[in-house]
Amino acid sequence: MAQAIDTTRTKTAVSSADVRSLWMRWQRYLQEPVDGSSLALFRILFGVIMLWEVWRYVSKGWIDRYYIDPTFFFSYVPFIRPWEGEGMYWHFGLLGLLSVMMALGLHYRIASILFFPAFTYVFLLDKTQYLNHFYLISLISLLLAIVPAHRAWSLDRLRSRDTSPGMVPRWSLAILRAQIVVVYFYGGIAKLNPDWLQGQPIGMWLAQNSDSSILGPLLVQKWTGLVFAYGGLVVDLSVGFLLLFRRTFWLGVIIVLMFNLINADVFQIGIFPFFMIGALVLFPRPDWPRRLLDGKQPQKRVRRKNHQKTDSTAPLPEEILPTSRRRMPVFELGSGVLIILVLHLYLAANLTVPLRHWLYPSNVNWSEEGHRFSWRMKLRDKSVNLAMFATNPQTGERTEIDFDEWLTDRQRRKMSARPDMILQFAHYYADRYEEQHGIRPIVNARAYASLNGRPPQVMIDFEVDLASQPVTLGASAWILPLEDD
Repeated sequence: MAQAIDTTRTKTAVSSADVRSLWMRWQRYLQEPVDGSSLALFRILFGVIMLWEVWRYVSKGWIDRYYIDPTFFFSYVPFIRPWEGEGMYWHFGLLGLLSVMMALGLHYRIASILFFPAFTYVFLLDKTQYLNHFYLISLISLLLAIVPAHRAWSLDRLRSRDTSPGMVPRWSLAILRAQIVVVYFYGGIAKLNPDWLQGQPIGMWLAQNSDSSILGPLLVQKWTGLVFAYGGLVVDLSVGFLLLFRRTFWLGVIIVLMFNLINADVFQIGIFPFFMIGALVLFPRPDWPRRLLDGKQPQKRVRRKNHQKTDSTAPLPEEILPTSRRRMPVFELGSGVLIILVLHLYLAANLTVPLRHWLYPSNVNWSEEGHRFSWRMKLRDKSVNLAMFATNPQTGERTEIDFDEWLTDRQRRKMSARPDMILQFAHYYADRYEEQHGIRPIVNARAYASLNGRPPQVMIDFEVDLASQPVTLGASAWILPLEDD
């Protein structure tokens, strides 16, 4: 009996030691210095694309349309409001300046740390403007505030007369690569639903966009919708992993280019396709931009004395390391262990948050519960007929709410398909009514919705007073289930 207990303890000790050893090896690998030129190139592209987006908002009048003209905003956080007067123009001007500073690597730490809250503030102002790529930009800007993307090809480096190798810790590239892979892969997981596998709603949208695309005649064919649906599914599930491996990298590049350029042509979805194309620079060898400029070929695989193959991206013996990588200290940002732990927690959140819709009993495309922040892209088409009514509980007088008095056309259109925004507006309207009349009204909504070509059906229980319903992260019983689900 005692011998059995000793054996169990020995196995447990060995197992714990193995885990600690594996963690230490993983930690050393992530902190190993690698060339920073590909990270620097991504920093430059990020800054340029963000400057382009700022210019789009200014030149197209979107700052006025989205953040100055509306009188009500579907804010994620009640206290976040647009700046008064010309404040939003100054804010976008600041974003443009910070974008230039990041691209140039000028006072990079200050610029990147300021860009994250400045951009995220705009993102959080109004649910009406929710875009998956704005969410992605917010996440990437957070990571860029952490990684040392100014170690190479930056004005900061020139100003400091730094002659050391432009090296960065491997985790700097690893976390950015992981973020891009998550976007693709979870976009694919979201497509594993009956509607998408039947070619909807992509088939309807292709036909609607046939006049504005160079692929016009093909887009009206029914089989084209199925090709796009299954092609998009396969691309999203696989392409991130294709980019990670050297043997499949160029196949991944070709797929990314075709996929995103077709999306840009057919759907005109702004900077997103070009941002994802720009992210390709993160996936080859870390030193590829420097070698390209120097006209050097990548190092061949070498064999150690024990004849094991080794890759030039793996740790190499001192005698075969390039001079710039010899005797380099392990990188630290505060505590090297701490930053690696934080990044693992960040990645864990990215892997779990998109799956939270499984906690709700409803179809996420219908109820929208768990839709945002989940990389659910191009999955639902809703046609909604919405009317809302306010009833004075004392007199019984009922009036239909005039949306034009309170909302812009875009806000009304977006709200109609999103029950949580309908609830948010019901609370806002009830608050204003109570201020004027001294009594809180009963607010009901009559909403008939068609999801992905289905016959219209009731989306919201008309008997429920939305003004008295709490805003909650839980399931909402007043959202009626999709009948054929």
